[in-house]
Amino acid sequence: MANVALVEKVPSKTDFVRHFDNDFQFDRFALCSDRTKKKILKRDVDIDIDTGEYDFIVLVGSEALQHFTKERSITEHCGRLINDKFIPVINPGMLAFKPEARETWEDALNKLKKYISGELTSVKIDEDKFYGITDTAEALAWVKAARASISPKIAVDTETTGLYPRDGYILGISMSVDEDTAVYISTDCIDEEITSEMQELFREKSVIMHNAKFDLAMLEYHFNFEFPNIDDTMLMSYMLNEVPGNHGLKSLAIKHTPYGDYEKPMYDFIDEYCRRNNLLKGQFTWDMIPFELMQVYAAMDACVTYRIYKVFEVELNKDVQIRRVYKNLLIPAMRFLKDIQETGVPFDRKRLEVSQNLMEVDIQLAIEKLEKHKEVVDFQGFQDKPFNPNSTLQLRKLLFDFIGLRPTGKKTGTGAHSTDAEVLQELGEQHEVPNLILDIRQKSKIKNTYLDKIIPQLDRDTHLRTNFNLHGTTSGRLSSSGKLNMQQIPRDNPIVKGCIKAREGHQIVAMDLTTAEVYVAAILAKDNRLQNVFRQGGNFHSTIAKVVFKLPCEAEEVAEYYSVKRQAAKAVTFGIMYGAGPKKISEQVTKDSGTYFGMDEAQEVITDYFNQFSKLKSWLEDMKDEIQRKGYIYSIFGRKRRLPNVFSSDKGVASHEVRSGINFLVQSAASDVNLLGAIEMNNHIKEHNLKSRIFALVHDSILAEVPEHEIDYYQEKLKYFIQKPREGCVIEGAPIGCDFDVGDDYSFGKFEKIYGEMVL
Repeated sequence: MANVALVEKVPSKTDFVRHFDNDFQFDRFALCSDRTKKKILKRDVDIDIDTGEYDFIVLVGSEALQHFTKERSITEHCGRLINDKFIPVINPGMLAFKPEARETWEDALNKLKKYISGELTSVKIDEDKFYGITDTAEALAWVKAARASISPKIAVDTETTGLYPRDGYILGISMSVDEDTAVYISTDCIDEEITSEMQELFREKSVIMHNAKFDLAMLEYHFNFEFPNIDDTMLMSYMLNEVPGNHGLKSLAIKHTPYGDYEKPMYDFIDEYCRRNNLLKGQFTWDMIPFELMQVYAAMDACVTYRIYKVFEVELNKDVQIRRVYKNLLIPAMRFLKDIQETGVPFDRKRLEVSQNLMEVDIQLAIEKLEKHKEVVDFQGFQDKPFNPNSTLQLRKLLFDFIGLRPTGKKTGTGAHSTDAEVLQELGEQHEVPNLILDIRQKSKIKNTYLDKIIPQLDRDTHLRTNFNLHGTTSGRLSSSGKLNMQQIPRDNPIVKGCIKAREGHQIVAMDLTTAEVYVAAILAKDNRLQNVFRQGGNFHSTIAKVVFKLPCEAEEVAEYYSVKRQAAKAVTFGIMYGAGPKKISEQVTKDSGTYFGMDEAQEVITDYFNQFSKLKSWLEDMKDEIQRKGYIYSIFGRKRRLPNVFSSDKGVASHEVRSGINFLVQSAASDVNLLGAIEMNNHIKEHNLKSRIFALVHDSILAEVPEHEIDYYQEKLKYFIQKPREGCVIEGAPIGCDFDVGDDYSFGKFEKIYGEMVL
């Protein structure tokens, strides 16, 4: 029998013998003998263990993992054998209140038992099966042999010097036509004949990639390759588990293949190279890795991708709905996002440079205003040194000790009073100083996070090319990352939006869905009264208020005569999707209207609302019951939202999971309506050789740069594609609303209204 030890953070009452089904014996240790410690520092570690005495050491939790292996992610390495000795697992004590972790635990436990019994061992990489090619004749022979192989699939991966096609070049192409062998062909030996053979290979076989949007963009830009049939293991993974952060090739290889963290030696080389040459990790590029080292691990990328595909193909075929979403939505969406990323966001360089200076002036003026404030002047005299608004310690002393503001109750991880943006906004209702500090922070963020970083990242055509992601949210809404997060562009200050400017002879056209989530809810609930509000047209929230409160005026007069009731109806409309109760409605209406709105009034509004829209209430209750019973839900388009935490012993966690599920049903469908419309519009543009170019999807908006002579046609066709009936997601007689804005820049006049004279 193997000698086994178990190491946890501190001594606990967890019954590991029961969790391990009494399948093996083990000695039990703790990093720190003081069970009261919540956070373990190096000085707290007092474990006394001779690791050489044990064949395997089970590491419970991230602290034990990091102490013995220097790895950090317990989720990524759970159940994996590290250094032929250490096996990390999550703490099973968390399963009662976090059931979503059960699959991870059970998978790790299965592997753990197999390692200890000897049924499973670490796999040594056979370098005869994974190798590099630098000779042109050898490369040509391999490609021809791949074309002749019986496999209908080929896995393809690239190694590059940059993250965007214009920022680097392809070092090599990895390919595999089976689960056990692969090659890495250096691009230095690829000539015209090989390029032609490769193109035929990619036409004849269905190509598998991991994060295909990246590799397609690189291969199309640098080789002009075409790929008629594509599968993407990253998107397959997302369909099988929609939680973000679990879809990297490394973590999937650890979970689904025997090769584990096969790239570790290469990353060890990178760490050593950076240390030896005084480089930051961000300064390292992949061409610094010798081909002899790169070839094995690059080739394995293709083989691992092939293996993961075989696993996921079986799983996807078990669920008709999610397979349909993958094939009919995600793969077309991946190609669409590749296109808009290639188009890039059109920025005006001169306006960016002017805006940098304008924002710097704004920041200095805001700082001067703060420094002249009486309380700040007195505080500086009290502490006998200048006040630094970036010092959290000084800020707490000023706000809570010196001025005497009431803390909001929000605390930091160390238990101190928080001074984040949300807190400052709330404190701003008590005093002017928090608002002044918040103003400085917001303006500094705009300059430092956006204006300063955008300019050096512009391509020669002054477009900025960033990422749009399909796998970054549980709802299916797009996320953005890379050079610029387009989903987080400031809304209140138009200076960044004003720098997204159309070329001469073009205009920026933005299409926004109107009240899309409520529209979807009305359809899903089959609430004819709520659907009639859409059929009536006019201002939606005013009409809702008139219906709910039976107001004695026309809908268009509600905002003028019954503004608080309109705000109340609006708050309930949006709040019910997120499980908002009387307290939240009271706070929201009070904030939006500027008039105190009590909890009793809020409860009365909620009651009146559901009396009018009773089917909506019934639907919400039915969905809650279904989620609590099943632990998952499907959207109208077939996306699956897994909600295992509804079975949590923590009622707060369980109720939050239910709200997430209901929110998913409406938010996901609204997002998919927008995405499908954008995909079809983009296809129409390419098929008809139009000059219009969609360059971003931001929340419920589709942004495009459109020639002036195409604007009317573009708007007409986009509206048609957005409002097409899909999966029954339409109200008869009232297609989903589309609002269009057209202007020289994305601020649609707000930039020039505020900064126009200074820019000119």
